[in-house]
Order: sequence, then structure tokens, then C-alpha cells
Amino acid sequence: MMFSMRTTVTLDPEAERLLKEAMRRRGQSFKEVLNQAVLRGLADLEAAGEEALFEIESSPMRLLAGYDPAHLNRLNDDLEAQAFVDLTVRLEEQSTDER
Repeated sequence: MMFSMRTTVTLDPEAERLLKEAMRRRGQSFKEVLNQAVLRGLADLEAAGEEALFEIESSPMRLLAGYDPAHLNRLNDDLEAQAFVDLTVRLEEQSTDER
């Protein structure tokens, strides 16, 4: 036995526009298009619940030759250490110049 529920739905303007467009294209009633959209949308939500919540899109790193992506933390440490050395040398030179 099939039950139906009668209810009032408040649609966003964009949802209303899409429904009217689908009604015109398919030659179906508001009720038919809305029911199909709700069923399809809920089926998609159920399927999405079984999958990952989001998808990560990767892109090539375009590293220069000699840089190993597995050791980027080491590269960052080396750059930070070099920046510290450069700053120390510059401060020592300024200190020497002031004397």
C-alpha cells in the first residue's frame, strides 16, 4: 500500500526556477518533478554517507630537480636554519659597525 503526505513547501527562488524549468522540459506536473528531485537527492545523500565526505583534488607540485617531496620538512628546516644564520651574520656585522 502506498501512502502520500500532503504538505506545504517553501522553495528558494533558484529551486523554484529549476523546478519550473524541469516541468516545462519534461511536460510533468509540479508534484511529479518535485517527488523525483527529492527521491534523487535523498538517494544521493544516502550514497554519499557511505563514501568519503569530501574529495581532495591534487595538483602537480612542479618541484625543481633535486627536491624530494618526501623530505619537504627537511627542506623547510634547512631554509629556516639558513635564514637564522643570515640574520645572525647581519646582526653581528651591524654590531661590529656600531663599535
